[in-house]
Amino acid sequence: MEYNDKYHLTKDQNRRFARMNFTRLVHTNARFEGINTTLPQTQTIMDGMGVDGVDIDDINTIVQIKRGWQLITESDKSLSLEFEKNINKIVAKNDALVPGEFRSGQDTVDIGLDEDLVPDMVDISKEEKYLNQLMESNLSVTEKSIRVMYHNMRGQLFWDGNKRTATLIANKLMIDNGAGLINVPLNLWTQWNKLITDYYQTNKVDDLLKWTYTNAIQGIDIK
Repeated sequence: MEYNDKYHLTKDQNRRFARMNFTRLVHTNARFEGINTTLPQTQTIMDGMGVDGVDIDDINTIVQIKRGWQLITESDKSLSLEFEKNINKIVAKNDALVPGEFRSGQDTVDIGLDEDLVPDMVDISKEEKYLNQLMESNLSVTEKSIRVMYHNMRGQLFWDGNKRTATLIANKLMIDNGAGLINVPLNLWTQWNKLITDYYQTNKVDDLLKWTYTNAIQGIDIK
């Protein structure tokens, strides 16, 4: 299957499209941390106000996700490992053992099965090589973005906030090249989580790649 870019915007158009959807994007990303605020509650928190019944830690997480989205729609820096660290430093500010630094110890990931995923130790030189080869390949921007997102999620490159960081990294690449956004609709998360679990177990990404391309690429056609 070919994964051609579905949308062809300018960088500025894609940035504006992302900003128009900040609340929905932040609202979705917050679910990575089990935060179940409503969309209006998420907007209120993003506007700088508290919400009765929402834990202060959840409020802080939402604020930091918003700041991560602001960074990728404002910065003109190219995607790099250093930029990935900057994103993690923001979104995992209140969660990670060392925010903004690559994982230097062993970690486990609960994937809902009897055995947890134990990712390999992070090899920075291998990650640099992977990213450079992916960026230099002839794949579409959309396919590059999906692949780097899932590669980083499974690799657990950081101490915490890996899904948030990987999602923002992928969307940075999409936005910079006018290819739209990657955002899995919440009503499809049951399907998506099953595919994620299968991918974590097998390291076979094809089914997840196809599903994401079909269901989670969003944008607008400008005539």
